[in-house]
Amino acid sequence: MEKRIGTITVLILDRTRSAEINQLISDFSDIIMCRQGLPFHERPVAVISLIVEGTPDRINALTGRLGRLAGVDSKAVLTKQ
Repeated sequence: MEKRIGTITVLILDRTRSAEINQLISDFSDIIMCRQGLPFHERPVAVISLIVEGTPDRINALTGRLGRLAGVDSKAVLTKQ
């Protein structure tokens, strides 16, 4: 399967999940090209943006596992080719 480039946006509404999120990101480090995080100190939310390059199956696996964590939302956008 051909590799694609994309982004994954992770919205963290429950910061107690940070260790699990970081472990998942580490587990998928082979497809992560860039990571940017932004904590909102005055709100109970944080945002992580990932630039990824990998097969759609691998990218969707990470997105799905992140999104299944309680208090975490994630979405991916991939190139068509």
